[in-house]
Amino acid sequence: MAAIIDLSGKVAVVTGGTRGVGAGITRALLEAGAQVVTCARRPPDKPVEAAGRTARFLPADLRDPEAVGGFFEQVRSEYGRLDTLVNNAGGTPFRMLGEGGAGQHARVVELNLVAPLTASLAAYEGMRRQRGGGSIVMIGSVSGTRPSPGTAAYGAAKAGLENLARSMAVEWAPRVRVNTLVLGMVRTELSHLHYGDEDGIAAVGRTVPLGRLAEPADIGDACVFLASDRAAYISGAALHVHGGGERPAFLDAATANH
Repeated sequence: MAAIIDLSGKVAVVTGGTRGVGAGITRALLEAGAQVVTCARRPPDKPVEAAGRTARFLPADLRDPEAVGGFFEQVRSEYGRLDTLVNNAGGTPFRMLGEGGAGQHARVVELNLVAPLTASLAAYEGMRRQRGGGSIVMIGSVSGTRPSPGTAAYGAAKAGLENLARSMAVEWAPRVRVNTLVLGMVRTELSHLHYGDEDGIAAVGRTVPLGRLAEPADIGDACVFLASDRAAYISGAALHVHGGGERPAFLDAATANH
């Protein structure tokens, strides 16, 4: 991606950018030439590196508005600007609705919807005043586009996040572009917890039209595009990065061609 898109001189923040999908996004931005700052509650075991360059890590609890505000003030103070925010931090345990109390489900919504809103508001304060404005990318999920049993609060939050991005895109135009990447299944260091061994991961991959799970680099390349001037007229969009989606169950159940 760096060969066709040059983000040299740009500054990007990737929340939760130290492992999994977030690390893939961080590496792609580094490869494209951007200076990248990552944040999470705990520091990574090792720094994220790519193209001979290293992302900087700053600790921040994204559920603490005061801490978030301080984090973005530090970024602006030390780097002079912020061009791209990727709201990647999130996640959820598997929990059926009846097995958890309202407070547990609310914390999932807080992490996956309220925290990106808080970060976006803090980033916007600087982006709207700087030459060239900025770009915000929400990391959404197909869980927000279909029923999400076992992760219902997460799916509801991701649906809300996509709608929030559309509203931000209207309110904050033309200074700041806001888009969503709607992710399907991604192969990370934790994939075995969800899909089992290599045979299980391969079997799950075969359910995807493109025949495999996404790699974190696939998500990173899409983020680089949305952050760049090549996407200068793209705002309020939801780009589905899911390998073609999910094969409809009725096709496998139908007997006409059996």
